Amino acid sequence: MKKTNRPDLPDAPVNADGTLIRESWKVFQIMAEFVEGFERLATIKPSVSIFGSSRTLSDHPDYLNAEIIARSLSDAGFSIVSGGGPGIMEAANKGGKAGKSPSIGLNIMLPKEQMPNDYQEIELNFRHFFTRKVMFVKYASAYVVCPGGFGTLDEMAEILTLVETGKSRHIPIILVNRAFWSGLLDWFENTLVRQGMINAEDLKLISIAETAEEVLQIIFDHYEDRDFEPSLQEQEILLQL
Repeated sequence: MKKTNRPDLPDAPVNADGTLIRESWKVFQIMAEFVEGFERLATIKPSVSIFGSSRTLSDHPDYLNAEIIARSLSDAGFSIVSGGGPGIMEAANKGGKAGKSPSIGLNIMLPKEQMPNDYQEIELNFRHFFTRKVMFVKYASAYVVCPGGFGTLDEMAEILTLVETGKSRHIPIILVNRAFWSGLLDWFENTLVRQGMINAEDLKLISIAETAEEVLQIIFDHYEDRDFEPSLQEQEILLQL
């Protein structure tokens, strides 16, 4: 094996033909993202992860509503976690920073669209979506999903899958703006349930809200007879994410 002097991969081995063996070395980068995330986010509990479109403008009703929701949650004692970018993510961090609790951004390095917003009090940067997803789930007491595109749908499907399969603890999953989500929810019920792709009970994992007051009510109702902190059994589940 030869060595390479590339600064981004110091002393990484290369094959005799000069091909860099990058896959194995990526493991260390992935490990570093997990370690930094765990160390910096372990103290933010309880927290709420808020998702939504990066393309939503600051004068749009969804942006303004997300900001109000985040501010209300922050004042109620929840750290606010967003994807760290523009649009709804910015609204969430802006509202969170204006409140009493920390505002956290889990930024992803992308070739376009993702620019860090200015309202992050704790800022982490990820190269990999899958490590970032674990951070969204691991410390969240609730998910608030505002209108968004593929990325938002991806995060919503992720938490629904984890909860439905028992790979994560049961937390409130709140979709904001019924009119936006109604077509998808109808498809869940009329297609997925009817064709046996999901159980009718799975739809109960989802709540709908329009306002900050409704979001808070759903969360506090869920935790009325339980702690925000995961139980010992739930901690074991979260270790397997």
